[in-house]
Amino acid sequence: MAAADTNVAKTAPAMDLAPSENRVWKKFRSHKSAMLGGFLVLFFITLALLAPVLPIPDPAATDWGAIRKAPSAAHWMGTDDLGRDVLSRMIWGAQASLLAGVISVAIAMAIGVPLGIIAGYFGGWPDAIISRCTEALLAAPFLILAIALAAFLGPSLSNAMIAIGISATPLFIRLTRGQVLNVKVEDYVDSARAIGLPTRLILSRYILPNVLPPILVQATLTIATAIIAEASLSFLGLGQQPPAPSWGSMLNTAKNFLTQAPWMALWPGISIFLVVLGFNLLGDGLRDALDPREH
Repeated sequence: MAAADTNVAKTAPAMDLAPSENRVWKKFRSHKSAMLGGFLVLFFITLALLAPVLPIPDPAATDWGAIRKAPSAAHWMGTDDLGRDVLSRMIWGAQASLLAGVISVAIAMAIGVPLGIIAGYFGGWPDAIISRCTEALLAAPFLILAIALAAFLGPSLSNAMIAIGISATPLFIRLTRGQVLNVKVEDYVDSARAIGLPTRLILSRYILPNVLPPILVQATLTIATAIIAEASLSFLGLGQQPPAPSWGSMLNTAKNFLTQAPWMALWPGISIFLVVLGFNLLGDGLRDALDPREH
């Protein structure tokens, strides 16, 4: 079997990992908008991680003497309708939004990638069943499906993440299946089958590594969509529950005070815009950097 693996390795495309990694990084680094996106994502991740140690007030602490106060030296982004510091709630809200984005996409990948590999590689009745179920889920708009699932599961951040993850799963099934259909007909995969290499080794050594780059790009772009979905669910009361801070729930409260306290809506709106922009720019940069036609 060791000799067989060696023969397949000789048949598979030669990959010089270090030069390839250098080319990818060089291409990504030359993509200025991607670097901007990476900086925005890193900035918000840093804020979320440092929230417990930053010298900011308790995001749930109320101050009845500072209700809807405009931005000042004491409260850099003002206060909300209960006198809570908006800056503190913004920083802690970043945790909920980023966590929802990452975990939702992780759920979608954990379900979608294996099902896509099974459908694309084996074909037949597994492909038919998985494809029909995928098409049924894709028939419903992403956000509508997420709202319906979140309402069914109950209002909470964890249920919102599950709902968003299930709603995003069809994207990864379809993408993975298409990539596997292209890779499984390559000569090195045929050679691996011809020498009797076990299916699990073919999938893990020759199929998955070659379909992973576009999946990672899609994951980065889907995180941005998941963050918007979490904010939408929290706005509707189906996500993060008060008094825990969330950008979506902050916008829900702010909609009642747009004329008296516009800063309550301004900062969470800008934060959602910037973090979504960051992930989209980062995904575009990764797509260009990992595209073999660009190398």
